[in-house]
Amino acid sequence: MRAWDDVSVAREIARTSAAFLSASPHVAPAPALPGTWWVGATGFDSLGGERALAETLRQMARVWHPRARVCIADSCVTARAGTWGQQTGDGRRKTGDNRCIVAPGGDAAFLAPLPLALIPMDAEVRDALVALGLGTCGALAALSGSDVERRWGATGLSAWRLAQGIDPRRPTLTPVGAQRQAHAELALSATSAEPVLFLVRGALERLMADLVRDGRAAAAVSITLTLDDGRGALPSGGAPHTITREVRAPRALARVAPWFERCRALLDTWTLTAPVSAVTVAITAVAPLSAEQGDLLAPAWRDPAAAEAAFERLRSTLGAHGVVRAVKRDAYCPEREGRWMELETVDGGRLTVDTASTGTGASRRPSTVSRLPSPVTLRLLESPEPAQVIASPQGEPRAFHWQNRRIPIARARGPERLSGEWWSDAPFARDYWRCESDELEQEFLLYRDARGWRLQGWYD
Repeated sequence: MRAWDDVSVAREIARTSAAFLSASPHVAPAPALPGTWWVGATGFDSLGGERALAETLRQMARVWHPRARVCIADSCVTARAGTWGQQTGDGRRKTGDNRCIVAPGGDAAFLAPLPLALIPMDAEVRDALVALGLGTCGALAALSGSDVERRWGATGLSAWRLAQGIDPRRPTLTPVGAQRQAHAELALSATSAEPVLFLVRGALERLMADLVRDGRAAAAVSITLTLDDGRGALPSGGAPHTITREVRAPRALARVAPWFERCRALLDTWTLTAPVSAVTVAITAVAPLSAEQGDLLAPAWRDPAAAEAAFERLRSTLGAHGVVRAVKRDAYCPEREGRWMELETVDGGRLTVDTASTGTGASRRPSTVSRLPSPVTLRLLESPEPAQVIASPQGEPRAFHWQNRRIPIARARGPERLSGEWWSDAPFARDYWRCESDELEQEFLLYRDARGWRLQGWYD
């Protein structure tokens, strides 16, 4: 057995890092983890993708260790865990030969069955979690963030984020500077959001200016409020009571306006149990600045950040799901053919939680539900309404009563018979008729099912 030689180890780490640079421009030895490196794995689609990069790194590392292991994931915590637990499962993809590639967006699912020992955290927090019977990353991630923070503070909240695959660390050779945060105290403790927002905006202006100067953009911003509830005035010198919340953007930004609107929306939903005495705003995740450059002589150019700021103002006024877009669904039933999805970016590049898969959301969507060719738009009612239909002996509608009004039908096309979803809780079997009224100069969509005639909507 040989004695540990810090000089020799540092020399070999530097030599290995230099070798890895031939495979990726972003390489950094993992702090306090000798024999582990973080390697950037983006931009390799034209060179064989992540699989080829993993094989190249493994072949290089075998010079130093015959059983070197490589894992590629969205976050550093998942990549390191993947070098220890490479069994297949939800959210993961095993390539064999000590190579593991976690599917994009699958970090949380990959970590869920793995033990907490693979998540860096305070030993006291780990022991408490094990004592409570929470032995896996998924069990920790399933807890409420506010409950974790209330019991274990900032250290527990950091471990909770890591268990979900949320890791601010990135592979880089740039030195780690001071933490990007701004702290301010209020002259008088505030019970409303206005003084807090004033400090938040000033902090964001300073932080974003520093980011732009360094060529970086913010991917996540956290707000920590210090509550004036007497917890920090104990004779033993107890720590002040703080509450931290984080807001993330679908893409990294270095603009004050969109971040301020997101912070405003966050504070609007924040229930405080005591007045606020201080505010800390921190940039918890950064990314390279890749803002679009505008042409002052091109009148068609628009600043994407301005539109995102407008969307955030709408969200802060109308609620978290105030900006949505229509999405088509694979369904035959007209009111189920579309739904509203939250719009996260200006270009609509990312869709998240759906706000109404049926019902009122679908009733307002643009649609061409009728199978009969038509250049017009069908306006659906929030839910089909009963109608009294006068029909011919052959079943063709001639007139119908709706909202205390008789509407004559000049021409009716149909029936178009639609049925399906017998496997669900809402099966349907309907005969649809597209009816024209010369008196109202309007087309209506009627259908008949086991419950009778109903008006579905009309065409514009």
